[in-house]
Amino acid sequence: MAASPTPPPTTYPDPAMSEQPLPPTRGRPMRRAAAALAVLAMGAGAAVFVRVTADPEPPKPRPYRFVVPDVAVHPGATAPDAPPAAGPDRAAWVAVMADKTDMPARTVEAYLRAEDRAKVDAPTCKLTWVTLAGVGRVESHHGLYNGTKVTPTGDLSKPIVGVPLDGSPGVKAIPDSDQGRLDGDLVWDRAVGSMQFLPTTWARWAQRANGDGQPANPQNVDDAALTAARYLCASGGDLSTGPGWWKAVLTYNASTKYGRDVFSGADAYVKKAVELTRTGN
Repeated sequence: MAASPTPPPTTYPDPAMSEQPLPPTRGRPMRRAAAALAVLAMGAGAAVFVRVTADPEPPKPRPYRFVVPDVAVHPGATAPDAPPAAGPDRAAWVAVMADKTDMPARTVEAYLRAEDRAKVDAPTCKLTWVTLAGVGRVESHHGLYNGTKVTPTGDLSKPIVGVPLDGSPGVKAIPDSDQGRLDGDLVWDRAVGSMQFLPTTWARWAQRANGDGQPANPQNVDDAALTAARYLCASGGDLSTGPGWWKAVLTYNASTKYGRDVFSGADAYVKKAVELTRTGN
């Protein structure tokens, strides 16, 4: 996919803030959606049920073994380039990579599949799976936010829905744009899914990964990763260049700290992938 005019961001942070509506790695207290009554239609014959509630306390962070060091980079620095998944048995490599980095194997596979599709659909984009992993880490820790699990089909065990974009400190006021179809909120928009898309952005860029004719689902890691790949490629052009990579990521969220967080994750995943490739583990 050739570069197009820069799309609107997936979220709108306050200029003085770095937070996305749903930042598990940044620990800001938030209200969230819990499983219950209101219907989120996800296509013909399928629905997700949620109720918007206010948690009295922010969820406790999940303990992770894999440490992602902060990388002090400036916008424009060339992003790390990931080696290909090693060996003839990609599934085995994915399982080991996932175990070493606290990512669900199913989500790693979704990132790899999205990279494979981008190579065909947008060969000049040069998107790597570690950039998607860097975004996914910041947005929802790869679909594991607040005890969520990723099922074998790639669906999340419960919806991940961000805070209402109601003009509170750190977020822009964005009135409901989809009659609550994706986020269950009839008043304000909320970012949705493992890659935290606004409903309007999802409507423009969403693509179903398995081609089964059903609508794309932001609560499915395959659809979310593929949609993020399309969006990033349209935003940045050639992501193998520093300017292209940063333009894409900062379009996703216009915060330098956000870009550094994504860069730090991508860098850490590259180093682990190189280590696994070198040792054959």
